[in-house]
Formats: sequence, structure tokens, C-alpha cells
Amino acid sequence: MRINSLGLRAKSMLALGLACVIAMVPAGLVGWNVLEGVRAYFGEAFAENFTRLNREQILAPVSRELALSMRLADSHVTRRWLLDKDDPDKRDLFFAEAEGYRRDFRDQSYFLVSAQSGHYYFNDAGEAFSDKPRYTLDPDNPDDAWFFNTLDQEADYNINVNPDVQLGTTRVWINVLVQEGEQRMGLAGTGLDLSGFLAEFIHDHPEGVTPMILDRNGAIQAHPDPELISFGSTTGSPGEGQAIITLAGQFSGSEDGARLERAMAMAKATPDQVPLLAVNLDGREQLLALAYAPELKWHVVTAVDLGLAPVMEGAWLRGGMLAVAFILVIMLLGFGLAVDRLLLRPIRDLRQSAGAIAQGDYQVSLPQAGRDELGDLSRAFAIMAQRVQNHTKELEERVEERTARLRQSNLEMAAAQRQIRESIDSASLIQRAILPDARLRDRFGPHHFVLWRPRDVVGGDFYVFHHDQRDRYLVGVVDCAGHGVPGALMTMLARSALDQAVNQLGVDSPAAVLSHADATVREMMQDADSQREVTTHMDVGLANVDLERGVLRYAGARISLYRSDGNRVETVKGGRRALGDRRVGQYQDTELPLDYASTYYLVTDGYLDQAGGEAGYGLGQTQFKALILAHARRPMPDQAAALERALEDYRGEYEQRDDVTVLAFRLGAGGAPTSETVISSPS
Repeated sequence: MRINSLGLRAKSMLALGLACVIAMVPAGLVGWNVLEGVRAYFGEAFAENFTRLNREQILAPVSRELALSMRLADSHVTRRWLLDKDDPDKRDLFFAEAEGYRRDFRDQSYFLVSAQSGHYYFNDAGEAFSDKPRYTLDPDNPDDAWFFNTLDQEADYNINVNPDVQLGTTRVWINVLVQEGEQRMGLAGTGLDLSGFLAEFIHDHPEGVTPMILDRNGAIQAHPDPELISFGSTTGSPGEGQAIITLAGQFSGSEDGARLERAMAMAKATPDQVPLLAVNLDGREQLLALAYAPELKWHVVTAVDLGLAPVMEGAWLRGGMLAVAFILVIMLLGFGLAVDRLLLRPIRDLRQSAGAIAQGDYQVSLPQAGRDELGDLSRAFAIMAQRVQNHTKELEERVEERTARLRQSNLEMAAAQRQIRESIDSASLIQRAILPDARLRDRFGPHHFVLWRPRDVVGGDFYVFHHDQRDRYLVGVVDCAGHGVPGALMTMLARSALDQAVNQLGVDSPAAVLSHADATVREMMQDADSQREVTTHMDVGLANVDLERGVLRYAGARISLYRSDGNRVETVKGGRRALGDRRVGQYQDTELPLDYASTYYLVTDGYLDQAGGEAGYGLGQTQFKALILAHARRPMPDQAAALERALEDYRGEYEQRDDVTVLAFRLGAGGAPTSETVISSPS
């Protein structure tokens, strides 16, 4: 049988079989050597990625619990009660606030220990609430040594795996110091259930992979084998008769412990790096990867047995296969040379004809049709060319029709967007018209400034000013829920409620104005169908300046008043309940003597919560107080520029998160003179 008489499939199979026989043996040998050579590389990449993932999975929930514990320990209510534990009102206030923290904690539990009495208070979701101590710690009891050791440590907190004998539970405990100045009053915090913690972060791992957690001294805090966990190592109080268990103590190699110590120091110095080292662990050579979590002062460690772990799976295995395939391609060039004469030349002629058809030349002459598969293909191409020609003509007609429709739709959409933009610009002019800039200028002159920066063209922040015939006036800021158009509409509702309250009650009592406006807002919104879907609350801060009596009265709904003379900053806290909040209550006036050497500031949370800095956190009250302390004695235009520049510098590349309003004023010896007003608004 002559080769030329064979069909295309037979010719291809014959050539492919010959090439495979020639290529398989050397390709297999080369591929095996290549895979063995990169095995260690894949193992290191697997260990590093697995360790980084474990660190992030552990860091997220524990960091959240740590942040909540710090807030509980630093709460003004907590510290006031520990300073006066015999006061029943302070005790009730603490337990009411602590219940809110308990619901937010992951395991819905919290504890508080008094350094003065040694009383240990604990509540969780599994037991009935109690405001009585669960037990009293004894300095002579070894089981209670963790508490007294923690009080003596310099750190503000520690995270420790330890069983609580009195409560009969084993947890990852977060212990945070409660202190007033230099006085250490006790500990507060929570605990993560150890069994659930291990099930989520430790037990779910591939074969041959052992994840662990070490404290700063190398003691094992978490391990798939509970027998290897070193309880109480962080607080320096392991259980009675129990030695501290370290990872270095599990090594078989004499030098492995020193190498682990150097790797831990390297990971701590550069938390972004993951040091790797080979050790003899459990009688086998294993690869260790270490990642340091500075927030928790923990080392997340992964031990990988390269003989068992699936290090050759995934992207790296595909890369190895591509390398082997590349070698096969080189070796199969011989196959290409063999089939070129038999197959490629006839196919090339047919391809040229097909290319001409693809360019729109449907009158091209196809290669002469033979009696093999190529001949059948040529005849099929002739039929296809005629059909493609017919379909192309029909498609061009449809495309032209649809293009015209799309062009018309684009024109209509552009017109609609232009109308929306014009409407929002008009709304901005209307909103700006309700702001009392002229009255503030007449009353305070250059002794005030306003930073008013809506996040969008319109926003939910505005400021108010009222005065009566006896030289008393009311100045304040309002932060309505929402941004853009919804927030702007809420400002109209809020302005109406406040104006009505002032008209009926006058300006003497900001608290009375807030209470009346709160009732008005509730009455306006009680029948609204959208109340369940749209947030309608608003934060307000109002200050009544009585020049005749020389006093200032302040009341706020989640907005505080700041006062600074350049030497110190004083804060007058607002109420914890916003206007329109689901809770109902009264607001209280705080009366202060007028300080003509100080500057008074009202600020909405858009300034305080603006994300920025290296970590993307909110600016916060601490930095805001530092800003006004540094600039309180400067002229008001300079203060306005400094606060605006500080906000922009802190924000950096982050987007503006909320509407921003800062209103500041200063009183002269006989009141505020009249002159030019300093107002900063969006360009």
C-alpha cells in the first residue's frame, strides 16, 4: 500500500505515532528531572502562602476581639465604677454598657477583675446574667497568678491560652489593663473558646501540613495536638506541675533551636517577610515557615512535610507541565518536518483560499478537489462561501439598523444626565441659601469661620444661627443621615423642625430646642412608608451664648463642644441619642462661664471619621484636639486654613467619606465685633 493513497486521518496518525515513539522516552526522562529539581521551590512557595493565609485568618477575629476589649477597658463607665465600686448607680451603668459589648464579642462573653477587691465578674450567653462576682482572686493561689502577673507587666494587654479552673472553661483569653493615669485598677476582656478556635484555624489543613501558633518566647499557643499547647505561658503562670512547651523542644536536630530563634527574630523585625528553615521535627525533615503578627505578638508557623503535602498542585504544577510541554514541542519539530510534505502543503493552499474568503473575496478559486478528506473540505468551503456571502449582507443591514437605534439612545441618555446634573446644581444653590452666613458675619465678623464641604454636590450637613432682642443667640451644626440628594432633603426637614422649636421656645435652652425638634421629627416621620428603609436620625450640637449673663449653655445629640485657649482643650459631651433615634429621652443643658480667651468648636463626624494616614483609619478626636490646641490662639482665617490643610494632608489618596462641617467662633471682651466673615466651601 502506497502512502499517497492513504486518507488524511491515516497519514496524520502514522506521522504522530512515529513522532511519539521517538519523543516519549527522552521527554519522560527530562520531565522527571525537571519536576524533581523544582519540588523544593514549590514546597517553599506553598509553605509561605499557607502561612500568610493562616496569619490573616487568625488576625482578623482576634484583632476584632482585642479592639472591643480595649474599648471596654478604656470606657469611662468602667473606670468610674472601679474607682467607686460601692456606688450602685455606677455599677448598674457599667453592667448595662457591658451587656452591649457582650453581644458584640464573638463568644458573647466578657470579664472584669478589680485590682482593689480581687472580685472576678463574668457573663456569657450560656449562663444567667449576674452582677455579683463569680469568685475572688487570691494572690497566694497559683491558679490566680495570671492576674497579678499581668498587672505587673509593662504591656497594656496580653493574649493568652489558659484554662480557667473556677469557670471550668479553656479559652484564648484577651487581658486588657484598666487604668486611670498611672493607677492600674484591674483587667477587662473576653475569651475565645479554644475548641472552636482550633477547629477553625488549626484542624482544617492538608495532609502533611501542621499549622501552629507560638508566643514571643516560642511557647506553643495552638497546635492540632492539644497535648502540646503551653497553657498560661503568656502571663507567666502555667498550670501546676506543667512545664512551658516550646516548639524548639520538639526538634531532633541540635542546631534547629538556635536557627528557629534567629528566624523568629527576623520575622518580628520584618513582619512582611516569611522566613523559611528546614528542621528535623517528629523524626522527619520538614520545612518551617514563620509569619509574625505584631498586633497579637504571635508567630504563625507552618510545618510542611514535602513528602506528604500537595506542594506540586495548582499553578506551580501547571508551570512544570508547561516546561515539559515546551521540551516536547522542540522534540516534535521532527514530526512537523515529516508531515509538512504529506499534509501541510495541501492544507496551506486551502488556507490561502479560506483567508481570501475571510477578507470578503467570495469569488476565489478553491484548490482542485480530490477524492480524500481535503477534497471533501474544498467542496464544503465552496458551499460555505456562498452562505457566508448571503449572511454577511443580511448582517450588515441589521448592524446598520441597530447602530442607528443605539446612537439615538445615547443622545437621549446624555440629555437625561444633563438634566439630572442641572437639577442637582440648582438643589445646591437652594441648600446654600438656607445657611446663615450673613447673620454669622454680622454677629461674629472675623472671629469665626465655617468649613462646609459636602461629600457630593449637596449633602446632609448644615449650620444654624438664631438670636433674640436681648443679645442672646443660638449657634449650632447639624449632621443628617445620608449623603447627596437624600441627605439634602433631610436637611430641609431638620431645618424646619429646629426653626419651629426656636420660634416656640426661644434660644435660652438648647436642650429644650433639641427635645422639641426630636418630637417634631418623630411626628413628621411616623406615617412615612419609607421609614423602615431610610435612616432619618440626625446629630445636632447647639450652643446658647448669653452675653448679658456671661454664660454659655450647650446641649448636643451625639455632637460635642470643644473649647481651647491654646493651653488645654476642654470637651463638653453631647447626649448619646440622635434626633429621630428609636430611643426616646431628654437632653440636658450644660452651663459654662464665657471664656473670652478661648475658641469654641463644633464639628460633625465627617471630619473626625475621615479615613487616611498610612493605615486608612479615621482621623479621630485625639488628632482633632491636637490640631485645635496647636492653632487655638491664631487668627480665625489661619485656623480655618490649618484645619482644612490638615484634613487634606491626612486624607491623602482616600476618598472623602462623609459631609464635613466645622464651625468655630471666639468672643471679644464685649461680644463679637462685626467685620469680614471667613467661610470655606467646596470649589
